[in-house]
Amino acid sequence: MSKSIFELVDQLPTGGLTISMLNALDFAAPGQWQNTVGFVNTIKTVTGETDEDLIQQIGERAVYLYNDRSQGYQRAMWLYQTVDSTDKALGAAALANKVGESVGFLSFLGNITPKPDKAQTIDLCLKLVAELVAFCQINGIPGDSIGDFVASLGEYSGESLIRMVALVCVDGLIPLGPDFILKATSGISNTTPQELEKNSTFSNIKDSIPGNDSSSKLNFIGESFDSVKGWMSGLVSSQNLTPQKVVSNLSKFMEVADDKLDYLAAFIDMSTNYYEHTGTQTLARRLIERAIAEI
Repeated sequence: MSKSIFELVDQLPTGGLTISMLNALDFAAPGQWQNTVGFVNTIKTVTGETDEDLIQQIGERAVYLYNDRSQGYQRAMWLYQTVDSTDKALGAAALANKVGESVGFLSFLGNITPKPDKAQTIDLCLKLVAELVAFCQINGIPGDSIGDFVASLGEYSGESLIRMVALVCVDGLIPLGPDFILKATSGISNTTPQELEKNSTFSNIKDSIPGNDSSSKLNFIGESFDSVKGWMSGLVSSQNLTPQKVVSNLSKFMEVADDKLDYLAAFIDMSTNYYEHTGTQTLARRLIERAIAEI
């Protein structure tokens, strides 16, 4: 990792599409997320401290913990960044596929790009697995601790909760529809290890996914999604989430046509990095909380 944690937090944007999108999703997790940026500002927000010397000590300890490679913080940061960067390739492929369908002479593109539903299903499941593995890295527990992760979801708040809400809304409901959980469960169970290996996100993060080979990693991905179905379903029902409701809120900051949801999903993939943004905030918070506990 070339940048320190304070640089990453200091460089978080205060505006743009990612921030607008996350603000638009506030309806699904009311008041949970504020876009806290700046390392010193984050320390003050998390701890309530005003003593400059203590703030300096907390910052130095947090930086030390992040830089300690025996801890999992840098690995978690890398996961948040990586699932977002490969997202852009998925978005471009999905857009090319739609262009291929609607414009005759480009129809060959449809043959060389992944079908959006299958690609989106794998993407959704891999993002979830990245969240699970990052959670384990941050908390210093084995990377296959599905039970601990599922138990923790009930305690998710702030930037961690809005990240999972965004996952459900923009990687689940919009591209796959109201029955996205069923579609994803079916889609991942019908995915072969060979198909998985062709996925660019998987290629990038496969070494972080528990399992000895693509087949066992695929099983882990399926188990992970299966274990979180209940939480996702609960979120959808408690907030009465539908693709239309999500789009209605997103349309406050972008023009959206109801019959162009596949374009919208691709556009969001290509133009936002909500996983990296909120992941950086989650990591900063955890580091600061640990640092003050150790001082």
